[in-house]
Amino acid sequence: MNRLCKSLQVLQVVAAASLLGWAAQTRAADSPKPDINRGQAIATQVCASCHGADGNSASGSFPKLAGQHEAYLVKQLKDFKVQAGAQAAARSNPIMAGMAAALSDSDMVNVAAYFAAQTPKPGVARDAATVPVGQKIYRAGIAEKGVPACASCHGPAGSGIPVQYPRISGQWADYTVAQLHAFAQGPGARNNNDAMHGIASRLSDNEIKAVADYVAGLH
Repeated sequence: MNRLCKSLQVLQVVAAASLLGWAAQTRAADSPKPDINRGQAIATQVCASCHGADGNSASGSFPKLAGQHEAYLVKQLKDFKVQAGAQAAARSNPIMAGMAAALSDSDMVNVAAYFAAQTPKPGVARDAATVPVGQKIYRAGIAEKGVPACASCHGPAGSGIPVQYPRISGQWADYTVAQLHAFAQGPGARNNNDAMHGIASRLSDNEIKAVADYVAGLH
């Protein structure tokens, strides 16, 4: 019964996130068309040293942004800023806080559109021993822990859903591990997704590493 309640709670949070995503998508339809050229200039001058000029970063210290959904990137950039009425940013990262602070809302839209239009380079799973565990978590979840399948939100190939859920296929395993730990911690680390906080906090370190490595080779 407890497992059923936990699963229902996760589904309720996911459903709420979907409704918020739909509302954001509706608002986005009324936004001005992004300036890709301006976005490329920002990417080259500001973002390239960490994320690569085309959004394909060179190491797992920084996420790949190429092919990521535009609206998702905009939201994350805004979450690095302290919003009106808040005491702290939803995502804690001193470097990104400084970068985001220098960008206007239109800058964020432009650079997000540029990265979204780039082609992501595929990644690989590096630990064959943990692939079966990672695959099980991604495809089926862990019922006894109330962990839903990652694929239920991020899709069977990890392509995500615009606005609501990010593309995660081919992402560096080290980065995914770091973000799952941040989600598990919540306030003070990454406090911008209640559903992911609940899910990540139920995963062990070994389970996090396994599913992150599996996702790195997903395509």
